[in-house]
Amino acid sequence: MKIRAWLVWLTALLLSHILIVASAQAATLSVSPATLTLKIGGAAATAAIANVSGTLRAPSISNSNIASVTLAANIITVKPKAIGTAYVTVRDSASTVYLNIAVVAANTATKFSVVAWNDLGMHCMDADYSVFSILPPYNNLHAQLMDSTNNKLINGGSYAVTFEAMADADGSINSYSAGKTNFWQYAESFFGMSLPDGIGLTGYGSISPTPQALKPDSASAQFVAEGVPLTPYDDTMRRNTYPMTRVVARDASGALLAEAHVVMPVSDEMTCITCHSSASGPAARPISGWVNDANLDRDYKRNILRLHDEKNLPQWKYKIALKQKGYNASGLLATADQGKSILCAACHASNALPGTGIAGIKPLTEAIHSHHGNVRDASTGELLGASSNRETCYQCHPGKETQCLRGAMGKAVEPDGSMSMQCQSCHGQMANVGKPGRTGWLDQPNCQSCHHDGLRDKTAVDASGVLKVWTDTRFATNPNVPKTGFSLYRFSKGHGNLQCEACHGSTHAEYPTSHANDNVMSKEMQGHEGTLVECAACHKTVVPLTVNGGPHGMHTIGAAWVSRHQSVAESATARAGCATCHGSNFRGSVLSQVKVAKTFNADGRTVSYAAGQAVTCYDCHNGPNGD
Repeated sequence: MKIRAWLVWLTALLLSHILIVASAQAATLSVSPATLTLKIGGAAATAAIANVSGTLRAPSISNSNIASVTLAANIITVKPKAIGTAYVTVRDSASTVYLNIAVVAANTATKFSVVAWNDLGMHCMDADYSVFSILPPYNNLHAQLMDSTNNKLINGGSYAVTFEAMADADGSINSYSAGKTNFWQYAESFFGMSLPDGIGLTGYGSISPTPQALKPDSASAQFVAEGVPLTPYDDTMRRNTYPMTRVVARDASGALLAEAHVVMPVSDEMTCITCHSSASGPAARPISGWVNDANLDRDYKRNILRLHDEKNLPQWKYKIALKQKGYNASGLLATADQGKSILCAACHASNALPGTGIAGIKPLTEAIHSHHGNVRDASTGELLGASSNRETCYQCHPGKETQCLRGAMGKAVEPDGSMSMQCQSCHGQMANVGKPGRTGWLDQPNCQSCHHDGLRDKTAVDASGVLKVWTDTRFATNPNVPKTGFSLYRFSKGHGNLQCEACHGSTHAEYPTSHANDNVMSKEMQGHEGTLVECAACHKTVVPLTVNGGPHGMHTIGAAWVSRHQSVAESATARAGCATCHGSNFRGSVLSQVKVAKTFNADGRTVSYAAGQAVTCYDCHNGPNGD
């Protein structure tokens, strides 16, 4: 019995010693929370230091330009100074810990984020509607609202998203449309409905100081406003093709949750004046001569209708179409001159205006592009269909002044200063755009023709103008959207069911663009222009740690990933995925560049990156296999 009692006593003593040792090991230096996120211009934040052993040294920050740090009574106080990331080193006599710092843009104050965009990058309208019209004033706005507490999109419910006019940095504001265009005078001729001045085809008014609601679309988890009748003139009648709108998200009580400031682009620089004005060369002159109208916008349009009549009146199909649409039997010019303006899509179907056209008559995009591809440029003598630069397209599309091709691809330049990509780089030649059987507005370029296998090609089409096809789908548009057989960027979605345009910008205006107004939302959300790439821009409370659950199969970026990626990088299989962005030699590529200066702690070493610098496996280690 004495031996048993002694063994029990010895066992208890050993267990208590183990527990004491374990407790002592657990009670090492710590800082809580381990990460502080502050907003630029906002209040300071604090973190508490616990379990200090011996002497606590003054904390130091890796980049004093980002924030300032002070210590008092084991409390670290951090004050934001500039947008970026850094870390604070905390040491006592026995160990070292780190406090991660992220200073973000001012509008990241709540757990909600709202992103908004225009779907096409440019909406076109006619400068004059008294003769004929290609497109009415009809702008679209899309938005998505995110709740970072559950990392989910909000699908309508008790939440509302509105839009209203706002001034841009130059003080230009566009808060009404009535009186800036003569569209409403002729709307009934085009669409058989009498619209109140300033009200569009879907019932929306122009952007104004009075908020209007975007409509929830539960199927796509979006809020959408279609048919906003916006013009390219601000309230001083100064041309501004990139007016700003304020998009605001509120809860059921009306409390503001988040807002975004975005462009609703519009241009009336959709013109045929270069070749069809009465002052132009003889190539497009009607047989019966120029109309010589003193109003320049009416002049070229009346010349077009005269030429159109001369070419088509002998055809019985034309006469039937005139009668079917209630036009003057003498032709379109006579009809317009009598006060009934012509909608081109009434006969030539356009998917921009669904339900239009007459069977057996060429769709508008085919009729225009197939014919004009064989026309010579009046200034150069070159066939329009043989041109390889955007200036040819800008003779009709917006335009020499609007410069609608302004996105990251459109503004890219070669070392010699020439443009890296043109309209034809994605769309092919005019013969491809006007090819019989092509479905206008739906048969369009996709992303994967250039963005594949870690590459960024500069031409999406082959020598015959057909889109290139690759097997890699990492950056691919969704198949069969908006309908079977098509795959359009503006209808595609990706990470967290966000629309691609939400993060990358709209067609022809992919972030960053050459126009300052386009870049406002990106700067406000993440502190710099360009694609929304900073996880904290949307994940405001906790940034999820993931190996491949981010956009396009990315991992989490930032300090958390630096300390957690070793097990991934040590796998040869996983490293194959790393090569997509970091390059086959793991020395970085354009896809691994940081967009804003960052500083990290990597195994006790300070590693800093300048904006635009590529992240490689050799920055902290001797390659992917090194220590």
